[in-house]
Amino acid sequence: MKVLVTGHRGYIGAEMVPALLEAGHDVTGLDIGFFDGCDFIAPPDDVPALHVDLRDVTPRELEGFDAVVHLAALSNDPLGDLDARVTYDINHHASVRLARAAKDAGVRRFLFSSSCSVYGAGGRAPLDENSALNPLTPYGKSKALVEQALSGLAGASFSPVYLRNATAYGVSRRLRADVVVNNLVAYACTTGKVLLESDGTPRRPLVHLRDIVKAFRVVLDAPLEAVRDQVFNVGASSENYRIAEIAELVADLVPDCGVAFAPGASADFRDYCANFDKLPRVLPEFRPTHSLRGGIEELRDAYRHGLTREAFKGPRYFRLRTVQHLRAQGLLDAHLRRTHPEPKRR
Repeated sequence: MKVLVTGHRGYIGAEMVPALLEAGHDVTGLDIGFFDGCDFIAPPDDVPALHVDLRDVTPRELEGFDAVVHLAALSNDPLGDLDARVTYDINHHASVRLARAAKDAGVRRFLFSSSCSVYGAGGRAPLDENSALNPLTPYGKSKALVEQALSGLAGASFSPVYLRNATAYGVSRRLRADVVVNNLVAYACTTGKVLLESDGTPRRPLVHLRDIVKAFRVVLDAPLEAVRDQVFNVGASSENYRIAEIAELVADLVPDCGVAFAPGASADFRDYCANFDKLPRVLPEFRPTHSLRGGIEELRDAYRHGLTREAFKGPRYFRLRTVQHLRAQGLLDAHLRRTHPEPKRR
């Protein structure tokens, strides 16, 4: 297929593109380049790209594509909380406009990268795709709103699918150190402490980014009637953990470090676990293969050779810090639109 991947130079996108190319797809990217210069060890693959802000895409630019894999977003709660209006403008309104433009252009498949954050404060029971949504942040709420809007566009000629990813972790060439596993291992490797910023009691479902990539590959190749207007949690039911359990495993696998609490560490109301049985039941080609233990070891080994304490403390691997850095340089305006064609390298 001819596939457009939005956010193709991001944390997941940098690893999604080579996987889709390997599967034989013709890939074009779309990325505004907020995180250009934030490479970890090596840069992402260079592929043809549309040089347009997500908010400005028109049907004409999408003509000829068979599928859109929509990853682009202001990704994570701290960045989403920076300005809720901008978060909704990019994550919600621009995503819906993109889907409408895709449908108008004759694109049949639309894979939306949603999030288990839509469950918010979910209670004790593992939540499946039919559970009530209770998002607590602009990021989570925007994802839920997009799912609802895209479902209204579904039909014989347009097949949206909603992949609710668990909290991602793992090494990427566009590393993020602001997701919980990556963050705790980075603290351990660069400071000798596994630093908790909450009381450690909240639960999170976790998934390695390469299992996310695998899920998208399988859904992209699935028969339309099997996935049209379907929601899939992406992860493994065995990979639900309390934050404290993650921290303890990191301390066990990274030598000479212990668990510590940041000043003011408090409860986090985002607390849920999820059930992930549907996707492998509907599409048996998908089976997650990565475990938290293996992911921590992978991160530990990569950080030892490629992450300094200075880089970890800087803006490069934290989404909110990077955007704030670009704004302070005058390269992004208040609406997070570029004021300069190329970002300065850090």
